[in-house]
Amino acid sequence: MNGQGDKNLKELFEEIFDAEQANEAVEDMRKGEQILRKYPVPGPDNKLLTAIKLKIAGVLLLRKARFIKRIAYKAAAVAAVFIILAVICIKYFGKEETQQEKTEYATAIPTIPVETWESEDIAAVDAELTILSAEIEQVEREMLTLQLGENGDNGSEAIAELEMEFIEINNNFWKG
Repeated sequence: MNGQGDKNLKELFEEIFDAEQANEAVEDMRKGEQILRKYPVPGPDNKLLTAIKLKIAGVLLLRKARFIKRIAYKAAAVAAVFIILAVICIKYFGKEETQQEKTEYATAIPTIPVETWESEDIAAVDAELTILSAEIEQVEREMLTLQLGENGDNGSEAIAELEMEFIEINNNFWKG
């Protein structure tokens, strides 16, 4: 310690202790610093530092992978919403057909009942379409739940199963 530091330290200790105890405390501090200078602490082992750095690098890679997966899942969900909106827009806001054209289509394709073509609410008439729409919504909710981590694990297997189920439902939808 230098002279100014000793003086400041002594003034500080005198606020807490009496003058004699303050002098002893300053002397103890000086001796402690001498001991620390005499016996320096060795630095950490290079192997330990390397192991710590490897652990940190591994954790950072995992975080980056999770971040990329999270972005991919969000992008997939957004893409699914846009696809569904596009299908709905095309279906409901596309070419307006007359009642006569609808009836002609219905009679040309005997597997589709005339009531389905003439109805304004096709989902109410076609039970399969209603069930398929409900299944798609359920899969989307489950994927969102897994992405948010509400089930306690990382859910990668469940997400893969749901994606396959979603693809299958989507294929069934387009097949008719």
